Amino acid sequence: MATSQNRINTRVGAPSSSANSTGSLPENNTSKKNYTGLRYGNDHGSVNFGHVHKMGDCTADVLLQASDGRHSIALDKDGQRKGCTQLTAPGRISIEAGEDLTETEDTLFIHSWHGNICIIAQDGKLRLQGTDIELIAVGEGGSKGNIRLKATENIELDSKKVAVNAKINLRLATPGTMEMSANSCMKIYSSIVKGVTDAVANKDGKTGGRNFQVNQNTF
Repeated sequence: MATSQNRINTRVGAPSSSANSTGSLPENNTSKKNYTGLRYGNDHGSVNFGHVHKMGDCTADVLLQASDGRHSIALDKDGQRKGCTQLTAPGRISIEAGEDLTETEDTLFIHSWHGNICIIAQDGKLRLQGTDIELIAVGEGGSKGNIRLKATENIELDSKKVAVNAKINLRLATPGTMEMSANSCMKIYSSIVKGVTDAVANKDGKTGGRNFQVNQNTF
């Protein structure tokens, strides 16, 4: 019976800091082993029960792999990846669901009880598309309940309407140039409207303003 020739599959892309230069486990560490491992397969793929990964640091309860070792599903049971499930593919991974459901029903769930969820496009775009997109941050205190947008270049908003409602404070600041324009009408309302120019740096205004000027040049 023909057997799979794939023996290069490994869950570790590069030797860890605790491994020696050959990529194997340190001498003071013990490689995983078992005497009940079972494997079925041929030149197209295989399924392993009790597979010990190439580094010898982890045992997979189940390892399903194709002829290409990078195409696999691993259910690990011990070591640094205890309880870890990993799906890898050298090509595309597609998940499709909800054909028999309605628009208001929840179709696809990704739920993490603890820890972070990371979605990374190493060399490409990250796209979200839907009839509506909702971003909701739930938390209390200044360190939680936040939504942060950071871009090395530009953040663009293009919409029919843009509404910003800040319950406590709203700040727009730039060390460069700010432009505000309205072709039809611009309304500004406040209980007090105060304008301060950089001239107060040399001589404070009658109603003050120097402290405000100093604070705006420190960010």
